[in-house]
Amino acid sequence: MDKTSFSSCNKGKPIRCKAAICRKAGEALVIEEIQVDPPQAYEVRIKIICTSLCHTDITFWKLTHGPRAKFPKILGHEAVGVVESIGEHVDGFKQGDVVLPVFYPQCEECKDCKSPKSNWCARFCDDFLSNTRRYGTSSRFKDSSGEIIHHHIYVSSFSEYTVVDIAHLVKISPEIPVHKAALLSCCVSTGVGAAWKVAGVEEGSTVAIFGLGAVGLAVAEGARLHGASKIIGVDLNPDKFEIGKRFGITDFVNTASCGEKTISQVIKEMTGGGVDYSFECIGLASLMEEAFNSSRTGSGKTVILGMEKNASPISLDSRAIIRGRSVHGSLFGGLKPKLDIPILVDRYLKKELNLDGFITHEISFEEINKAFDLLVEGNSIRCIMWMDK
Repeated sequence: MDKTSFSSCNKGKPIRCKAAICRKAGEALVIEEIQVDPPQAYEVRIKIICTSLCHTDITFWKLTHGPRAKFPKILGHEAVGVVESIGEHVDGFKQGDVVLPVFYPQCEECKDCKSPKSNWCARFCDDFLSNTRRYGTSSRFKDSSGEIIHHHIYVSSFSEYTVVDIAHLVKISPEIPVHKAALLSCCVSTGVGAAWKVAGVEEGSTVAIFGLGAVGLAVAEGARLHGASKIIGVDLNPDKFEIGKRFGITDFVNTASCGEKTISQVIKEMTGGGVDYSFECIGLASLMEEAFNSSRTGSGKTVILGMEKNASPISLDSRAIIRGRSVHGSLFGGLKPKLDIPILVDRYLKKELNLDGFITHEISFEEINKAFDLLVEGNSIRCIMWMDK
């Protein structure tokens, strides 16, 4: 049976299903039966086909304090699903549609959503604390005892069913393999978009990428597609170079082998003065500074993709900025999800966008804690979890 074919008789009713619940920071997830309420106005309930684990999930899993450290919680935000039912005032989606839930919103109505200048959504982007986009702390999940379960950045894909606001949902072609489409809901869109839209990598340019996880490799793929002549990967793991070659990486710098030189000094020597575009994909203030220092005087552009978990400040030479270097932040690679994800799907279907090599493991949903072990230990790039495997 086609994994995307679907019918439901539960419209307007709660659904009981399995979910992997995080009950305490850093502890193994527990598969439990939960109740998923029907969608409210502007919401869609979807059946998850497959999902994957991102480093952002790991970060939230480990949180022990602060407003985002809310438990019990259903994590997960990279996934593909099928529309099971829709709430009132939902246009453009119907039962059976193949969809990507996306953590980054696009309301399509605010000034910023209508502007081509960025992918910021002034209506929704400032709130990453609520459970549901339009209903605040109201949750669509309850455990078997009736206790509320918190949502995770408006997706919560570690559940057989979830409820997502239409601002976080993108309809895609059913022709793309669903496990590869899942990559477009976060890591690939973030990396490719950063190279295309934020940096504007052009033919013949030079690029340095700090961190060759899924996002860093996606940056390389975006730079390759735009004709970069030299793509330097920077990582502690030398095995990443062989993996990176599939995505266009031409040179590799092992940060443990630079001796007394800084990484930026090594890169400047390799490029005759620095790269045109530098990307930080880890989230360390010290590497953000090194990425900036690796860029070329006069025109070098540094794009920050990694989220500094301690919100540490970075120190940049003001004279270097005056001389023409620049720094740009980026969330979701500067892409507007509803507009740009279908373009990425089309590029894949035309055999232009390479999605092979990101997925290193595929397991059943019940083995979800294995995915955590693999990613934490650095033994996977993306692990796909199938709901019905």
